[in-house]
Amino acid sequence: MAFRSTGRSTGRSAAHRAALGLAAMGAALTAQPAAAQFFWSPPDFSTPPLTDAEAATALGLPGATAAEIKAGLVWNLRAALNVAALQCQFEPTLLSISNYNATIAHHDAELDAAQATLLGYFQRTVGKGKPGQMASDQYGTRIYSGYSTVQAQRGFCQAAALVGRQAIFAQRGTLNEVARSGLGSIKKSLILAGEQFYGDPGRSYSLALPSFDPKCWKKGKMLPACQIAWNQKIGVQP
Repeated sequence: MAFRSTGRSTGRSAAHRAALGLAAMGAALTAQPAAAQFFWSPPDFSTPPLTDAEAATALGLPGATAAEIKAGLVWNLRAALNVAALQCQFEPTLLSISNYNATIAHHDAELDAAQATLLGYFQRTVGKGKPGQMASDQYGTRIYSGYSTVQAQRGFCQAAALVGRQAIFAQRGTLNEVARSGLGSIKKSLILAGEQFYGDPGRSYSLALPSFDPKCWKKGKMLPACQIAWNQKIGVQP
């Protein structure tokens, strides 16, 4: 007997196809990486992993051994995520604070070892005892300051959040690998870069104001010479 569809079954079939279509659309959307909290089309902060030579220069550790470079990578990543936890709280969905706290808890042994190794580096290159300790303290202050930004804050917070998420899921003892792969993008994000598709009209807007020199005003009105100069500045045609 030939199968004959009814209107009811056709309706169900259409609804089923629609549901499948919506599910496929949802899967396609979820499969794509998030465009970012701040951008429709975010800047490209991707960088290749740092080599030992690049890391020694970028981290300010000339003459460092391979073990000291690993320690520097770990300690710099800790500093970057710490700064993000302090500066990126304006966007809670980045989870900057929880990412940092989870990283510290999950990788505490590697962080402790990195701190000790870096102290050894400065005691070797600067001097044992107080000189090495002072140089190590100054280095810590310097790298924290290096990750602080104002104008590029949005890009930095986005890049740090992505690397921070990788850090909390990395196996213990591999935080140096996360840092080697991710620190370049964090450092790149410190250079101001805004929305790539639509531009950044809101943040790049600057307010033009007339001169407030007392010579330009009389009884609350701008004098003609200053008015002409002001019109030329803002492009008003006479």
